[in-house]
Amino acid sequence: MYCRNCGHPNDENAWKCTQCGTELRAAPAPITSVTPGQPVAGVPQPIQIPNYLWQSIVCTIFCCWPLGIPAIVYAAQVNGKVGKGDIEGAKVSSKNAKMWCWIAFGTGLFIVALYIALVAFGVLSNLSHTGVGD
Repeated sequence: MYCRNCGHPNDENAWKCTQCGTELRAAPAPITSVTPGQPVAGVPQPIQIPNYLWQSIVCTIFCCWPLGIPAIVYAAQVNGKVGKGDIEGAKVSSKNAKMWCWIAFGTGLFIVALYIALVAFGVLSNLSHTGVGD
């Protein structure tokens, strides 16, 4: 642990700097009543960036797997980037994961609609050739 005052390296368990005598560890904060869900003054709040992982997996399985794979890759990057402190990179990965989820979902929806239309067209075409309804 390095001293905040002089920068001298100290033992991790030291309470005072061996060079300048500055206290290395701050006194514990007094315990106060905190309402759940309320931010505590002086305590950094964790950054919540959605990773869209479960949405990516669902779109990959049920919609369009070739387009769902990039969504999973980007979604898997979000928490790692937040952990490293790369907030902007995490936001970009989150945005890309969301975009690929929507692309996979839209493509899957289009393919299903096209399939239903082709089946309906085939049934109607078959009905007109068999003479049913005449």
